[in-house]
Amino acid sequence: MQNFNYMTPTRLIFGKGVVEKLPKVMEQFGKRILLTYGGGSIKKIGLYQKVMELLKGYEIVELGGIQPNPKYDPSVLDGVRLCKEHNVDVILSVGGGSVLDCSKAIAAGACYDGDPWDLITYKVKAKAALPIVDIITLAATGSEYDAGGVISRTETNDKIGYIDSLLYPRVSFLDPTYTFTVSRKQTAAGIADAMNHTIEQYFAADTTLLNDGFCESMLRSLMVNGRKCLENPEDYTARAEMMLCCTYGCNGILSLGNSPSGWPCHGIEHALSAYYDITHGEGLAIITPRWMRHILNEKTIDRFVKYGVNVFGIDSTLPKQEIAERAINETYRFFESINIPMHLREVGIDDSRLDEMAHHIAVNEGLENAYAPLTEQDIKEILVASL
Repeated sequence: MQNFNYMTPTRLIFGKGVVEKLPKVMEQFGKRILLTYGGGSIKKIGLYQKVMELLKGYEIVELGGIQPNPKYDPSVLDGVRLCKEHNVDVILSVGGGSVLDCSKAIAAGACYDGDPWDLITYKVKAKAALPIVDIITLAATGSEYDAGGVISRTETNDKIGYIDSLLYPRVSFLDPTYTFTVSRKQTAAGIADAMNHTIEQYFAADTTLLNDGFCESMLRSLMVNGRKCLENPEDYTARAEMMLCCTYGCNGILSLGNSPSGWPCHGIEHALSAYYDITHGEGLAIITPRWMRHILNEKTIDRFVKYGVNVFGIDSTLPKQEIAERAINETYRFFESINIPMHLREVGIDDSRLDEMAHHIAVNEGLENAYAPLTEQDIKEILVASL
């Protein structure tokens, strides 16, 4: 078991109607708020109007239009500029994980005099960040309970995970009813995203029975409740459990004491969505089973056997190779069964830039240090298999 240094300072307020507590929460941070949100879904479901009513008397500056795979330019730069121009006290992020990821970069950039990209690329360590409060409307990324976010810079095809302990939200509001209207496509992508967050932490060299149990039950819950959410979008119990699973996905609690895994599927997918701006969860679903097949060998087979037996209930008396291959096939079939496109060509990616992307990944993602080390050639083979 590995040493660790762990902190989760975020307060979670979970359940129906909890947004009513917003005024009491916000008053501790100041009166000038940067309100961040995405493409307008919060207005369609009445949440925008609710927030504005609850925060009467506050000075609210708005930054809307934040896109999936949030962009450094314009969203982060516009947010930093607004915070400085209006002397903002606190950021209120209302929407999904992309809005919150962007808000985290803004929070650090607002307290820095230089180019915020210096912080995102770790050239400079942030010394301060504005406090962040969020209301999550999409179960997927887990950004509401972690200290990181992912920011894309289109002109350089970079998609960078920016992590800093200053970026934990102070308070996260999680009302599962706000996820009732999420589309089938985005619900399925959220299931795949959270499943891969769990898989990335499960496939590690040094693990514990405790963490394995956390991960295995998370995966089973996401598959069972994910299907229920797709069958009946207003199944509160299923939406609630799925939302909590997603919240636990990235804050480290699933892997305390484990050795690092390197998060190879994320490393590969970051290039796909940086180059082609595809839906993150869909990209992960496409890559994950191909990565599994690529790394299956004598060294990793026992891990796949445990995964197959404990997650999918495969007969433990079968030969190891058969269990491992069935487990990978079951992973693929689950994603396929919830109507996720399972080939890169289906999401607009052909073979024209595979070499370029494989090189970009090999140079920038450090996957030579992953649970199963990946060379540039390995990465290329996984991408080709995913076509």
